[in-house]
Amino acid sequence: MIDLYYWPTPNGKKVTILLEECGLDYKLVPLHIGRGDQFSPEFLKLNPNHRMPALVDHAPLGGGAPLGIFESGAMMMYIAEKAGKFFPQDPHGKYEVTQWVMWQMANQGPKLGECGHFRRLGDREGDQSYAIRRFTDEANRLYGVMNNRLYDRRYMAGEDYTIADMICYPWAVNWKAQGQDIEEFKHFKRWLEEIGERPAVKRGMAAGSDLSMDLSKMTPEEQEKVRKMLYNQRARPAPDA
Repeated sequence: MIDLYYWPTPNGKKVTILLEECGLDYKLVPLHIGRGDQFSPEFLKLNPNHRMPALVDHAPLGGGAPLGIFESGAMMMYIAEKAGKFFPQDPHGKYEVTQWVMWQMANQGPKLGECGHFRRLGDREGDQSYAIRRFTDEANRLYGVMNNRLYDRRYMAGEDYTIADMICYPWAVNWKAQGQDIEEFKHFKRWLEEIGERPAVKRGMAAGSDLSMDLSKMTPEEQEKVRKMLYNQRARPAPDA
């Protein structure tokens, strides 16, 4: 059994898609990020970066004590290796997939996240026009990277469906909110529609759908408290020796 510390965001859904595709038993452990669960001492022992998702495998690959892993890319590599699926282990195939997993972690996720953040922000923090233009253009560039990658191959890493596709999909479905026109990227659109029809992808995207944090139903004071918790964080002091 794998315990998955989870909240239904794109980063969490990457991992539930893979777990569903592999058919592995897992249990969702809700980590309510708007309530601050990610800062609990127990969770910080598992993930010192105080972000979800993270996992604990109680029957780890190779045996031994339960294994904890944070960072979604590392988690997906581990799960795929354990299941023996969706992550080739020959050097050419492995690093073809690995480079796109790294691309998603370093580029697609962070930049599309910033794009969404500034487009939602409005003028509460002053004029955001430069930031909106900067990250909307960067999002456009990244969709272009995917589109150009997919024009002559079925999937991100070639002709086989892999974790490179699963890790990109949950961020890519929000193209409209990121100010993009999907018709500009016909090869990406074909890929997006194909991945979205997979039954395991549908199950993974729906995981934790009963969990929610609706800011519109909160008082302004509650909304501000959540924003302070999620944004503009600074370093946490180290524990006393």
